[in-house]
Amino acid sequence: MAKKKELTIKEKDTAALEDELTVSQERLHRLGFNHTIAALENPMELRTLRRMIAKIKTELRAREIAAQQ
Repeated sequence: MAKKKELTIKEKDTAALEDELTVSQERLHRLGFNHTIAALENPMELRTLRRMIAKIKTELRAREIAAQQ
């Protein structure tokens, strides 16, 4: 069975990116809290999640600037 291709950040619409940003921020908050209490299995997940949030915010800001022009 063929895998479904996942859309990149630039291909997603703004509403989907905002939803993904909210979910990612909540997940980062929970992981950070859990990491404080006990060690995570994969602490690199925190860095990966922070970087994903930054990419989403960058794309949303670029779209906002493009809409103003």
